Amino acid sequence: MDTEGEYAPATAAAARERYDALGPTAQVVVKEVAKAMEMDADEYDERVTGDVIETARDALFASSLRVHVGTRAEYEAWLEDHPDHDVQVVGSEHVDNVVWHVAPAAGTVVAATFQDERRAAVGTLRRQAFGRVYRDLLDV
Repeated sequence: MDTEGEYAPATAAAARERYDALGPTAQVVVKEVAKAMEMDADEYDERVTGDVIETARDALFASSLRVHVGTRAEYEAWLEDHPDHDVQVVGSEHVDNVVWHVAPAAGTVVAATFQDERRAAVGTLRRQAFGRVYRDLLDV
């Protein structure tokens, strides 16, 4: 089992603080992407809405979430050692690997199963964790 990412907020307040702190970064990222796409000021003003900035902030938040990646046996052993979490799993029970995020702020573990495509599974899991756990905690 190994771990990717650094963030697993302990409380809803910590999650909100992190999310709020990413607002300026999201604005800079979107502005730089628009510049690379050669958008002029009028096109930028027309196309870059608050929803675009919020989507960038959502993606930045989700992409920093700490996830564990391991075999099904490693995941099941981890669950046995942490029985106090609600568990949400997406994917098939007939594959060998699992990626999971522990969300202490919600007392939840969100997991996704995968066979070969680790990078895709990690990305999917982070989006799932954001949508299933943090969106409600953040009220976004």
